[in-house]
Amino acid sequence: MTDSRPHGTDAFLAAVRSGDSARFALITERHRRELQVHCYRMLANFEDAQDLTQETFLRAWNKRESFKGQAALRTWLYRIATNACLDFLEKRNDRTPVPAGLPDSGSDEVLYLQPYPDRMLPEDPQESVVARETIELAFIVAVQHLPPRQRAVFVLRDVLGWPASKAADALELTVASVTSALQRARTTMREQLPDRRLDWRSPATHELSSDERGVVKSYIDAHERNDLDGLASLLRDDLRFAMLPEAGTSVSTAKDAVDGWVSGGLFQRGYDDWRGITTTVNRMPAAALYLRTPDDPTYRLFAISVLHIVDGKIAELTGFDAGGKPWLGIPPALPSDEVPESRG
Repeated sequence: MTDSRPHGTDAFLAAVRSGDSARFALITERHRRELQVHCYRMLANFEDAQDLTQETFLRAWNKRESFKGQAALRTWLYRIATNACLDFLEKRNDRTPVPAGLPDSGSDEVLYLQPYPDRMLPEDPQESVVARETIELAFIVAVQHLPPRQRAVFVLRDVLGWPASKAADALELTVASVTSALQRARTTMREQLPDRRLDWRSPATHELSSDERGVVKSYIDAHERNDLDGLASLLRDDLRFAMLPEAGTSVSTAKDAVDGWVSGGLFQRGYDDWRGITTTVNRMPAAALYLRTPDDPTYRLFAISVLHIVDGKIAELTGFDAGGKPWLGIPPALPSDEVPESRG
């Protein structure tokens, strides 16, 4: 009789039956990066995604006897991860996407949003399930506007490409419920991403274009020259800008952004001394900005600017406080005599 079980199932079942925790961990560890990306799409926060991936492995070990080998191990782990995220989201009622007092404009800030380091993405492109569009910040933010269960249905169906029956089984829903939830989710995503390609499962380039690299270089050069006019010239008039995790920083025009930088003293001639390095996060062009003050000989990591570039202009600029994020893999400081050209 032919064994129809997925490849690798026998080794995993042997580890389950023997109670070999080390072997169990070795086999499941192969899926860590893709599961972490899955949790990030659900939660929009890198540190939470790390925690929930670990929770997935703990739940998998505790539920190991429930794995019978009919489905692929990967499918089983995704099911556990999805439900772990849903349990977490039920408790995250104090971290709503729309800050109190701000209008629901369809592009509101997600204050718990964190950038995702490219170096932590899956290495095998066949297993990465990370088309560039599905890890970009705008996509991640748009997904957060979906109710948790709709979010799970949308990610399983339209991002991972699961059939309705498989998603329904994972979420303990009917196929009709999954189909209805997906239709509502797609409507919301079209509203949130009106100008973006919506076929998220088709191939997409992972490399930055020369145009994108040129804009990042000009963006860094403008900072290093304290050239506010030069920086303003890189921005589209309808720029979307936010500096997270500060509430209420989202603006909708380039002029608003520049006015805010001026009033906030971002460029103070004779005081601000900037350096920057080119990097990528969320498979998007980014600049890591370092600031040196008159009483400090070292350039300290100040912020990370993640850019969405359209036709040579910055259409979206999301700034993140860079402190306390060693997982980004970006140097926390630069000596004044050592400024690398790029990273990532």
